[in-house]
Amino acid sequence: MVINVELKKLTDREIRFVIYDDDKHSLPNLITKLALKKPDVIYSAYILEHPMTSYPEVVILTNGLRNPLEVLEEVINEAKKLIEDFSARFEEALNHAAKKGK
Repeated sequence: MVINVELKKLTDREIRFVIYDDDKHSLPNLITKLALKKPDVIYSAYILEHPMTSYPEVVILTNGLRNPLEVLEEVINEAKKLIEDFSARFEEALNHAAKKGK
């Protein structure tokens, strides 16, 4: 699966980018929710003008004390860790269920 990204705006306080993927909610929702938990982030959301004809534009705005690109990098690393943890726990649950089924 290939996901393309287009950077729309990058300043010392704001980053905007479009995610080109058929799933128009999962990834932008995860990114914006995690970004909102970060210090100095004052706004994080995604804009989807029309679900059939557009792709989500993610916006992260800081108070200027943090670079929004650094926030995004931190969020991506946190999302990777969440996925790795979930995958490991799911594998454990499958192994446990398989042992019970024998």
